[in-house]
Amino acid sequence: MTRSELASIIDHTMLKPEAVSDDIEKLCREVIQYGFASACINPIWVPLASGILIGSGSIVCSVIGFPLGATNCMTEEAGRALDNGAGELDMVLPIGLLKSGYTKRTADSIQNVVRAASKKPVKVILETCFLTDEEKILACRIAMDSGASWVKTSTGFSTGGATIADVTLMRSTVGEALGVKASGGIRTLSNALAMIEAGAERLGCSRSVEIVGSLDS
Repeated sequence: MTRSELASIIDHTMLKPEAVSDDIEKLCREVIQYGFASACINPIWVPLASGILIGSGSIVCSVIGFPLGATNCMTEEAGRALDNGAGELDMVLPIGLLKSGYTKRTADSIQNVVRAASKKPVKVILETCFLTDEEKILACRIAMDSGASWVKTSTGFSTGGATIADVTLMRSTVGEALGVKASGGIRTLSNALAMIEAGAERLGCSRSVEIVGSLDS
């Protein structure tokens, strides 16, 4: 895999609550320089990032319901992010609803964001560290049935991140119907390549520059 090929499947990520505008501008400059797939950022920074990235070939990915998935406002948040220039949405699964057995309410939450996205890709963050393997499989199936484009492992803000086992399980569950994004704790080139080998087609990384730079050494 070449440096540009790897960069093209990385969502270059800055989701720290203390991030300031200079951090977002730097992130976007790196997205353009290295050819990352997107700048993955919190909704408040979407207008700034979309203005910087316009015409670059890379997009803005906004997180929705982040990081807990425990809000009733995801549809409105999604609509505003899209109006401000987001090209993809990474929404957090309503974890408590799924674990309570409320599969229809879980599906409705995803479907509402998918409808608001108006055919823009929606990735559903499962937050796998909180789920049993059976719940991960169920979450993947609900995401498929609800019109999502991708399933994603983690927010990176909880007790665990992406694992090879979870990526493998998610890929075997969704087959070729959905994309699989590995995110959370991917800090090295070897870890990134292992996630791809396990079936991930997109990576969420905050150390993206270091990772792709390792291909030059």
